[in-house]
Amino acid sequence: MAATCSRKLHGVKLALFGLHPFERPFLDSANLEHGHELVDMGARLGLQTAALADGFPAISLFAHDCGDRATLERLVTGGTRLLALRSAGFNHVDLVAAGELGLTVARVPAYSPNAIAEHAIGRLLTVVRKLHKAVQRTRELDFSLEGLMGFDLAGKTAGIVGTGKIGAQVARILLGFGCHVVAVDPAPSAELAGLGVRYVELGELLETSHVISLHCPLTPATHHLIDAAALARTRPGLVLINTCRGGVVDTRALIAGLKSKHLGGLALDVYEVEDGVFFRDLSTEGLDDDILARLLTSPHRSRRACPPHSRRHDEARGVATLPTLLMAMRRHARVRGCSGARGPKPAQSSGRAGCGAATGSRAGPRRPKLRLRPRRSVDT
Repeated sequence: MAATCSRKLHGVKLALFGLHPFERPFLDSANLEHGHELVDMGARLGLQTAALADGFPAISLFAHDCGDRATLERLVTGGTRLLALRSAGFNHVDLVAAGELGLTVARVPAYSPNAIAEHAIGRLLTVVRKLHKAVQRTRELDFSLEGLMGFDLAGKTAGIVGTGKIGAQVARILLGFGCHVVAVDPAPSAELAGLGVRYVELGELLETSHVISLHCPLTPATHHLIDAAALARTRPGLVLINTCRGGVVDTRALIAGLKSKHLGGLALDVYEVEDGVFFRDLSTEGLDDDILARLLTSPHRSRRACPPHSRRHDEARGVATLPTLLMAMRRHARVRGCSGARGPKPAQSSGRAGCGAATGSRAGPRRPKLRLRPRRSVDT
């Protein structure tokens, strides 16, 4: 049965929404031995563009596409049965609606944790050692040293929120720097504990850490996890790194912390309201978002000219994505009507669509199981 369905799946039409130029070469390379028809829709997924997928049994969407209930209902009307996410996060898809509509949802369980972890550490070093200021001064032929003094990470306490594949690698790197590493995760890692990572409650992590790096998914439970109340519990001069999801932090609270100088440094490559900004060249248009503009002009923030989500723009991400999608197709052969093929057993999940907003409930109607080895601990 599996072999029969595998043959039938050769040449499946897959609609690609929200496709970026850097993704296509990797997708085409990985598809050479499979022969699927990968069609770039030339648009982001939403209610107004869902009709483009009519006749496609499977579609693939990116983190900034919209998979809310109305969009999913329109996709089902056109014959779509599989949603293959080109991301580890799934907060942009309404899993409750997907389960009710009989849709299968697959994601990339992990890609390039080393690249993301190293990127987070790079941002941490940029802030701690004020490299962004030094580079800017050098360009202006200012070789003075005033205001460029940083501090040693060795001996400092580093807090890691989420020790999945990415957070675990960040913890290992920080241990190498000589940090005392504390962590929060619903599924503590025995391996990390053996290396010296100490698992604590969130309150203790906030109160004891000199630097905090966030590596958790965006769920109703983690939305605005770092807000004004949380920041009030932290050490003065805290350095905060966020490379997971923008909604995990309250952006206005971060700006207030920078203005009061309670936050000593802030490095982000995600933003709470990325829609319409990230992955676009706005150099000639300017920004309409006053909050983002305030962040970009703060003297306390890392101003490195890095594109949003730049940690993900590497070969490992491209190579990992399509094989995962193809595996999802083989495991859910019903997208081509293989007799006897069954959909996934509904399972609980901790995310729900908001198309940019983190909303939803942990309880509710049946939900599709996120296939392909879902992680047991939090990560992005």
